[in-house]
Amino acid sequence: DTTVAAVDFTLGAACALDGMLLADYPGPKAQIHYDGQPAPEFFCDTVEMLSMLLKPEQARKVKAVYVQDMGQAHWEEPKGHWIDAKTAFYVLGSKRHGSMGPTIGSFAQEADATKFAAEHGGKVLRFGDIKADMVDLSGGALHDTRM
Repeated sequence: DTTVAAVDFTLGAACALDGMLLADYPGPKAQIHYDGQPAPEFFCDTVEMLSMLLKPEQARKVKAVYVQDMGQAHWEEPKGHWIDAKTAFYVLGSKRHGSMGPTIGSFAQEADATKFAAEHGGKVLRFGDIKADMVDLSGGALHDTRM
């Protein structure tokens, strides 16, 4: 099994789900590398990536998934600092926003995630603790119907 390296997105890179430009939004980005596809699919928000991966109908073979380490990357303009999404620590329910409104912070180190949660609210979880009903895309900025 070959390991696929993370690739940085270019200025014109668009989100696989909604076509929004990654560079236009704050917060951690994500990328999924599918078997048989030379380039990864990018997501302008960790919530979008998680919702794709946790869908029961997600049948494509995933070779690798990366998120940005927000303990290292700048929240407003994150670049680089890609880490394996499955080993990352996530903060759900913080006050920090990404492209879709409330987002899920991703971190390489538990200490960084804990510090972020202490400053911005939220709960620290591992990848395996995140369930499909926690990543609700309907709450996003573009589709916000809940008042």
